Amino acid sequence: MSRKLRLGAFLPGGGQHVAAWRHPDQPLDGAVSLAFHQELAALAERGLFDAYFLADTLSAEIGGREGGSAKAAGFEPLTLFAALSVTTKHIGFIATASTSYEEPYHVARRFASLDMISGGRAAWNVVTSHGDGPARNFGLAAQYGHDARYARAAEHLDVVRQLWDSWDDDAFLRDRATGVYFDPAKVRPIRHEGKYFRVEGPLNAPRPPQGHPVIVQAGQSETGRDFAAASAEVIFTTQQDLASAQAFYADVKGRAAAFGRSSDEILIMPGLAPFIGATKAEAQAKYDALNALILPEEGIGLLNALTGGTLDLAGYPLDGPLPEAPVTEGMKSRQQLLRRIADETGFSIRELYAWVATARGHLTLIGTPVEIADLMEEWLIGKGADGFNILPPWLPGGLEDFVTLVIPELQRRGIFRREYEGRTLRENLGLKRPANRWATVGSDQGLAAE
Repeated sequence: MSRKLRLGAFLPGGGQHVAAWRHPDQPLDGAVSLAFHQELAALAERGLFDAYFLADTLSAEIGGREGGSAKAAGFEPLTLFAALSVTTKHIGFIATASTSYEEPYHVARRFASLDMISGGRAAWNVVTSHGDGPARNFGLAAQYGHDARYARAAEHLDVVRQLWDSWDDDAFLRDRATGVYFDPAKVRPIRHEGKYFRVEGPLNAPRPPQGHPVIVQAGQSETGRDFAAASAEVIFTTQQDLASAQAFYADVKGRAAAFGRSSDEILIMPGLAPFIGATKAEAQAKYDALNALILPEEGIGLLNALTGGTLDLAGYPLDGPLPEAPVTEGMKSRQQLLRRIADETGFSIRELYAWVATARGHLTLIGTPVEIADLMEEWLIGKGADGFNILPPWLPGGLEDFVTLVIPELQRRGIFRREYEGRTLRENLGLKRPANRWATVGSDQGLAAE
């Protein structure tokens, strides 16, 4: 096949499953162990993954909530990835940063720095920070409304991109003989004044090696889809079956034209959490053993978080049905997905939290390497995905299973690389390096004209 799968590795050090930290093979301090993250990065790079992906929140995940106890405290992603970039050569790094509570100048500078340190392997997972917990850590009583978060995010991302373009690629001459360090005609302030931000610029970092670090986004609401079609280069999506994946794929790529973009500029990569065994029974046993470690209070906390923090399950029987949740200003699409799963399957509260404990609503697949590869190939051929973000349920064992058992099967079918194609993350993903928006503007726009 001419099309090849793109693969991200979603690797929180404490494990993906809400009870992963209790697995006997999972390091108890994995969330805060640099050595363990280095091990994971090396393993993912051995598997030829495009990128190591880390989510992040701006509040402590205490009381179950979205990630379980092991997500209560951990590394800030860009700090961690700067360290991991030194011990790796090819794998990219997708770090989460919030447009709701972080300033564009900070974000632009940090990602430019990571891109330089890693030699062009940085990506920004653009999030809008749902939930009241993060809001209270930044001087607010409650989160911004859903639409306001996306409006702020659109302006934030635009400012960051302007800052990345505030220096030309060849602005730094560093000429000892003449004493000219940079060409003033090739650097400019951005002088942005908008509804949410006022930023003078220029950035105090050179233009990143990739031009712009790769932009990743995960929204699935109507507003989120428009934002993704307008701005994202990789979309981390949540789909449970091929039909819904195909519908999302066609919808978002179809919207791209309205924003002056080609559908080829966007990669759709659903989440996939695989339990892999030599037989289906062996894979099922791994799934059952991990789910047996779920504490009910953490399962309930997880459902509350995924339904937008609006559902109080206290007093409801665990073996009864999921009650209706008030409409959230937080994770609207995820709330709708959980409601649909509960209705279509008839899951009780206990069964539902066991089902989403691994992947938070992403597809959980239990099977042999051939069965896992069958689904991935079907979604690739059927235009339900350009690749997948793999969410190993526990670490390192779940990742080791995928690298040693599934990757060779994908390679045998000719749908996954046998070596990295390029040096930068953009090159490996097949994405173009963006031109500087000011490249055709004369020198009168630079500092030399002032």
